[in-house]
Amino acid sequence: MSDRAVLHVKGRVLVGRDEDQVRDEVWVVGGRISYDRPAGARDVRTVEGWALPGLVDAHCHVGLGPHGPVEPDVAEKQALTDREAGTLLIRDAGSPSDTRWVDDREDLPKIVRAGRHIARTRRYIRGYAHEIEPEDLVAYVAQEARRGDGWVKLVGDWIDREVGDLAPSWPRDAVEAAIAEAHRLGARVTAHCFAESSLRDLVESGIDCIEHATGLTQELIPLFVERGVAIVPTLVNIATFPQLASGGEAKFPRWSAHLRGLHERRYDTVRDAYDAGIPVFVGTDAGGALPHGLVAGEVAELVTAGIPPIQALSATTWGARAWLGRPGLDEGAPADLVVYDTDPRADVRVLAAPRRVVLNGTVVS
Repeated sequence: MSDRAVLHVKGRVLVGRDEDQVRDEVWVVGGRISYDRPAGARDVRTVEGWALPGLVDAHCHVGLGPHGPVEPDVAEKQALTDREAGTLLIRDAGSPSDTRWVDDREDLPKIVRAGRHIARTRRYIRGYAHEIEPEDLVAYVAQEARRGDGWVKLVGDWIDREVGDLAPSWPRDAVEAAIAEAHRLGARVTAHCFAESSLRDLVESGIDCIEHATGLTQELIPLFVERGVAIVPTLVNIATFPQLASGGEAKFPRWSAHLRGLHERRYDTVRDAYDAGIPVFVGTDAGGALPHGLVAGEVAELVTAGIPPIQALSATTWGARAWLGRPGLDEGAPADLVVYDTDPRADVRVLAAPRRVVLNGTVVS
């Protein structure tokens, strides 16, 4: 037995979303989950409450600030803020910083990286992305697929200043070739998409996920379902659209009106996607303009949109971890869990106040 103290988590341990997946207790031995009481344990610490697997933020940017990459001490504070909120697994959906050093820290959340954003020249936020032309897209996708942890992030659309509105970033043939190359290298592809017009080419080209997906329409929903494409709506980010629209209205009135329309129907868009069977996962878009630690707010937004609470919880716990290929509260898995005072299935707002956060078997908060 490890010299590390044994942790006894008791109360209601929500191993899965079904009632028969609720246990009365779980043990943590040597930093890993065990459902057997350890023999001969001398130093046992007990934590009581309602336990969930460590929360997942599937769209987060550790190492990214308002103007691009940040220093490691700032990235550390970002990761710690997420940890305090109960986020123990992050899909870093694009960052210009090298955060591999986080992997050596048992006290920081685990990160699944998508490399650096890949955008069209002068068609994204300055300092964030590789800004390239279509003829270079395959090469850059291959590069980021090798640097990431099984994901690549494209910027699928952005404002086209000549048009004065959102427009697709890439021609169809470039997207098809780039996604095929990523898949050949074993990586999945996701894309930032606000607009309607960028979605069909990306989905028909084999993309795996769409970030934001505010442009999802009734016409496009069956295509997403047929192809099994997931969405990460980032509703706490979409809440900023009216402010963005006001700031750009004088110069780009068409773009501003478009953003307002996307914002007004955001809840309908997400609910329609969920009702049709499109996989929906929690992501906050923290980093850059938004602060970290917003995961509870995003889960609450999904519920406001009409997703049942148990499914909104799955979108940041059991379902999200399975989608990313990472374990939950499985026998022998790293003990990453969050404990609450009351049942989060009854009211997801309890996620905003963790009683205890356990990472790699250690109570860190």
